[in-house]
Amino acid sequence: MKILIKKRVLLVLLLGLITVLFLKSDWLGAYMYPIYYKQDIRASASNYGVEPHLVAAIIRSETNFKTGRESRKGAIGLMQLMPDTADWVIQKAGFTDVTEDMLRHRADVSIEVGSWYLNSLNRQFGQNKIAAIAAYNAGPGNVRKWLDAGVWDGKMESVKQIPFGETRHYVQRVIYYYNKYKDLYPAF
Repeated sequence: MKILIKKRVLLVLLLGLITVLFLKSDWLGAYMYPIYYKQDIRASASNYGVEPHLVAAIIRSETNFKTGRESRKGAIGLMQLMPDTADWVIQKAGFTDVTEDMLRHRADVSIEVGSWYLNSLNRQFGQNKIAAIAAYNAGPGNVRKWLDAGVWDGKMESVKQIPFGETRHYVQRVIYYYNKYKDLYPAF
């Protein structure tokens, strides 16, 4: 009899926990999709007129908010910029005293440089967020060729036409996180 009562109590507790998780899915979502460096993201996004949700989605896709990472291809920092691209941004933006080591290990510096670059891509592609995301991964030259040749129209609906599988999946992943972050953090 005591075992039966214990099983019922455990079942009720388990059902209660499951109910709370489903009713409080925002809590679970925020746990599964956290945003780190919120103040730095907000400040840099505001400085360069880009959406903070998009900056966070790119960071999540690139490094999952971990500093000090270097890709197999040599991209560095929280936002994974290639060193040549980072050097170009630093020079064009007039950032002074920014070193490669700072870009690698300081979240605020990587977010600032990456946000400036994202704004530059947005402007280059006429505020087409999807094309800018693709260019962030494949490079603006490749995306410009695809658009000019009619290989891809720069829209999410036709993302399967992107010739590079890595870039196609990258765009899909960034947009997935972007939408998640917009739902979970509307006031961000």
